[in-house]
Amino acid sequence: MKNPSLALSRVDIDILNTLQSDCKITVGELAEKVNLSETPCWRRWKKLENEGYINGYGALLNKEAFDLSVIGFSQIQLDSHHLEDTEEFEKEIEQLDWVLMCFCIAGESDYVVQVIAKDLEQYYERVSKLRCIPHVSSIHSSIAIKEIKNTHKLPIDSL
Repeated sequence: MKNPSLALSRVDIDILNTLQSDCKITVGELAEKVNLSETPCWRRWKKLENEGYINGYGALLNKEAFDLSVIGFSQIQLDSHHLEDTEEFEKEIEQLDWVLMCFCIAGESDYVVQVIAKDLEQYYERVSKLRCIPHVSSIHSSIAIKEIKNTHKLPIDSL
């Protein structure tokens, strides 16, 4: 990623907010929403991409349509904090497509991962696989029972 500058104009922020809500929008529609003509809007859009403000574009899939209704969060402790061991753990996690996110955290645990599954049996199987990753010493899991908020949008208006 290039080094993004912190000096975004109001129009740049409007472009980014609009794209966060609808990345399928046409340049013409975007230009109308941010009160620009198409060519300057397109140039700003490309500049924001080139400066590293936009990492990519993708579809947000409906997990229920794929019968993936169980979301769990597992806090994981490792028995070793040697660089090679943590890198090995992280490489293993990166290979698991059913791990939706993984963060190295400060506190009681070393990592928190979000696991998706179709049912509790499959979730159990997946957490069991996490236990088999080298250097995992303990796992504490919680199951989501209700999704209150789940967004990909960054709060760039408040910066």
